[in-house]
Formats: sequence, C-alpha cells, structure tokens
Amino acid sequence: MKKSILSTAIISVVLFSSFSALANAPQVYGRLDFSVTHSDNGTTTQNGKSGTVIENNFSKIGLKGSEKIAKDLELLYKVEVQVHSATQSDDVFTPRNTYLGLKSNLGTFLVGRNDTVFKTSKGNAESFALTNAAYNRMIGGQVRRGDGFTYYSPKIAGLFNLNATYLMDDNYQDNDEEQYALNVVFGDKKLSKSNYYISAAYNTVGGINAYRGVAQVKFNNLKLAGLFQNTESQSYEDKNGNSYFFSAIYNFNGVNLKAEYGKDKAGFGKYFKSSALNSTDYKEATDVDIDSLVIGADYKLSKSTTVYAHFATYSGEYRVANAGPIIELEDDNITSVSVRYDF
Repeated sequence: MKKSILSTAIISVVLFSSFSALANAPQVYGRLDFSVTHSDNGTTTQNGKSGTVIENNFSKIGLKGSEKIAKDLELLYKVEVQVHSATQSDDVFTPRNTYLGLKSNLGTFLVGRNDTVFKTSKGNAESFALTNAAYNRMIGGQVRRGDGFTYYSPKIAGLFNLNATYLMDDNYQDNDEEQYALNVVFGDKKLSKSNYYISAAYNTVGGINAYRGVAQVKFNNLKLAGLFQNTESQSYEDKNGNSYFFSAIYNFNGVNLKAEYGKDKAGFGKYFKSSALNSTDYKEATDVDIDSLVIGADYKLSKSTTVYAHFATYSGEYRVANAGPIIELEDDNITSVSVRYDF
C-alpha cells in the first residue's frame, strides 16, 4: 500500500508540476483501453481469467520530449508506465519504455528500458496488437527490457534502416547468452510514405534464439501482411520450430475489417504456456502444432476514441521431449468488445 501511495505521488509530481524551467515543455500523453471479454478457458486473457471479465489492455500514461543541445544534436527523453488503477492489481504502475537518448545525423541512441528491435520489426503487421489476440499469444520475442542500449540508424542510401538492441551482461548475470537483437527495415510501417514495409530481424534476448521476416503491402483500401519466425530455446535444444501469420485489413467506409490466421510449431507463446499440463511440459515441448484464427473490426468515433471487437479461437497439440503420446491442448474461444481513448 505504501509503495502504491509513493508511486502515485511521484508520478503526480512528474506529470503536473511546472515545466517552465525546461527549454521545451514535455508532452504528457496516455491511453485508457478496456474490454468486456468472454473466454472459455482464460488462456490468452490479460488477467488469465475465464468467463466474462473486464480486461485492461495496457492503459498507460507518460511524458516525452526533446531539447536541442547543440547544432544537429538533440537530447531525447521518455518516461512511460502502465496503469492498473482500474483493476484489482496491487501494483498501481508497472514499467514501460523509459529512456534518455541522443539524436543526430548519425542516428538515435537510447539508454534505458525499451522494446527490443526484434519486437518492433513487426511494424504494423500485427492486426490485433495490445489485445488478448496479440502476437505474443503464439510466439516469443515480443518483449521490452531495461538496462540496455537501443540504436536506430538514419535512412541508409535512401532505402533502409539498421537498428540494434544490446543488454548489459552484468545486469543479466542469470543468463549465459549475450543478449542482443538486430533488424533491417525497408519502407514505411505506417504505409503512408510508401505502400510497402519489409523487415528482417535476429534475437538472442529472453532465453530464445530467433529470426523473423515481415512483409506488409497496401493496395488502396486493402492491407496484407505476413510474418515468419523460427525460434529455438537456449536451454532445451529439442524445443524449436517455425511460426507464421497471415493477415488482411480492409477499410470499408471508415470501418477496418480484419482477419488473421496463425500457425505455431515452436511453443513459446502465452496460449501454449497457459494450456500445457505443467511447466516441465512447456519447457521441453516438441512436435508443437497450434492454430489460431482471429476476426474483428475497429472504428474511430473521433480522433481520440476507437471502438473495436474481435473473436479469436485457439487449438493445438504437443509432445514432450520427442517421447510419449500426442497431448491435445484445450481449445479456447475468446470474444471481446472494447473501447480505447487516447489523450
């Protein structure tokens, strides 16, 4: 309780005190995002509960800004936390991207907590991001980490960017592997400056070695996307496999109609972790074969307010350490109706 009160006091001071001493006042921003969800088994819901529940979809508050400190050199900063005040969680806040950095003609260099460049390599291909049908329900590598460095290059030869994440070894002494991620990006993830987005990435963060390729293309009102990923455990050599997603978004008079199919044969996602019989099965799983299908739609009521809904279904099977019978996972069906407000 004391920690919650102290956290609330600190964030209040940061967000609402006078910024007149700064050359450029920071931008205060946030999001409130809630769903009413029904799930058969709760394997992918935010709180892990089945039945009909209210979900908090990563509501957040933060501040960010920049200050020019020399010719062609800017200081960047960002402080962002996830807000749980509307839930039963004892933690009012949990950390999100928080860093200090420099931006110059040579690129952008950040120090602190940030999404890995392996995670961000997905661009906007993920049709149901920040919901109970997000990519991390099926695959690993969708993480952010603290105590690290992030580098984003400027556009090279007018064609592509090279980006990197590196975590300080001594802050992660319980992991024997050097932890880093790399990606190369072509095009525009928003599909506004170009009608395509392509990326390739490699990762050793979070107990896995993985590589992925992502492609997204726009044809008038239609957006098509695909992701392929190969993942292997750093601890259990038999646990590895391929995963992929295909998705389509069609804008019909302002309503985005969305569909996404996923196939996972690796077993590092939240659905499998929640559905496996025990933690040993999860760690040593082989012959994983999981399917997901999600359909939904979203509509902007205003610049700040979006309503959206989706239905997702998951099913699969696995074996343990290449031995024994095939074990069927419990199917799960999830329906959500949501509202999001950005400020």
